[in-house]
Amino acid sequence: MTITFVGHGYVGLVTAAVFADLGNTVWVIGHTKEKIENLKKGIIPIYEPGLSEIVQRNVNAGRLLFTLNYDQAIPSSKVVFIAVGTPPKQNGEADLSVVFEVAEKIGKNLDGYTVVVTKSTVPVGTNKKTREIIEKVKPQKAEYDLGSVPEFLREGQAISDTLHPDRIVIGTDSQKARELLVELHEPIDGNYVLTNIETAEMIKYAANAFLATKISFSNAIAKLSEASEADGLKVLEGIGYDARIGNQFLSPGAGFGGSCFPKDVKALISIADSYGYDFELLKAVDKINSDAMDDIVVKAKKLLGNNVKGATIGVLGLSFKPNTDDMRDAPSIPIINALLKDGAKIKAYDPVAMENAKKIFSGVEFCEDSYSAARDADLLIVLTEWNEFKQLDLAKIKEVMKKPVILDGRNIYNPQEVKRLEITYQGVGR
Repeated sequence: MTITFVGHGYVGLVTAAVFADLGNTVWVIGHTKEKIENLKKGIIPIYEPGLSEIVQRNVNAGRLLFTLNYDQAIPSSKVVFIAVGTPPKQNGEADLSVVFEVAEKIGKNLDGYTVVVTKSTVPVGTNKKTREIIEKVKPQKAEYDLGSVPEFLREGQAISDTLHPDRIVIGTDSQKARELLVELHEPIDGNYVLTNIETAEMIKYAANAFLATKISFSNAIAKLSEASEADGLKVLEGIGYDARIGNQFLSPGAGFGGSCFPKDVKALISIADSYGYDFELLKAVDKINSDAMDDIVVKAKKLLGNNVKGATIGVLGLSFKPNTDDMRDAPSIPIINALLKDGAKIKAYDPVAMENAKKIFSGVEFCEDSYSAARDADLLIVLTEWNEFKQLDLAKIKEVMKKPVILDGRNIYNPQEVKRLEITYQGVGR
């Protein structure tokens, strides 16, 4: 089948590459000439384990094609996916301007029968507006149906999540479109949820908001546990064995970030407001997440004896999670900026995100490895749970630090083992 993806970010590029690997001819439309030319050479703009190899293989095989021109890709495609960003506005609403701009360009180039599918995360009702736009510009003889197939990719595991998803949500009001989309997804194993467009639009927001709620609940329990001398991690372990709850995302720490949870929580609050519902629960989730980042700063100050000005702080991890270079809404950003504002000297290291981090931070010294970040530091803060940080020689860390003090924002170390080395240790919820 010939299909097209408009957009080559995490969602568009990963999904396009996987579908090409499954034997389809896949066009990817971008809007930046330099990026498209690099993609034609197999040079990808993001870090995702295994993605570069899949892209290169399918570019070489002629199944993965990149272009700036809608008229080159759209007319021959049976399915066209909209996979562009929907960043938050200042009020929390999703910015749909690029979605609608792309819908118009797709509509002008439709030929024959096409299913136009929204894969971007969009509020309920977006596809109704998309239909209005396409109706105004499409050629008279062109036929189309709309669909919503939300993505559920985790950065760092996106290829596996594309091939082996928990579920495949297909929302459309057309039986013909439904059959075509099921056929396209047939090689992918997952539970099908076949529904209307509005339900599919809502499922993505509901899923991300619920997972964000579990994280914020964990941070609230962690804070209460610290105050009451309970072990928050054991509390969460104890409830996680309950099959009705499950242990995933019950991990307190420095808060959640990334391209989905923060913006989708805010967007769902905004969607609820537009329907006259005050989503107080999600407002609390958002506030607790912000508080979790603030708490790291408060703990850092306390460990430094409130002498932040002039103190040297090493930071391990900058990306919002491991196995990605994504800095979008990373907890490291407000935490580091707050410490810089108070006069601290920051030395930071991340295995893959430093180039992106350099575009965000000023006044941060970026180091070549973890030990360099720790050298001469009065405090070492862990903000991303990269595997390589879990295997550090803590005795060596102690040796190079000015003062052996670790603030473990992701609870990756055993407190007893760290303290045995005579390193002052603080985690979250412990």
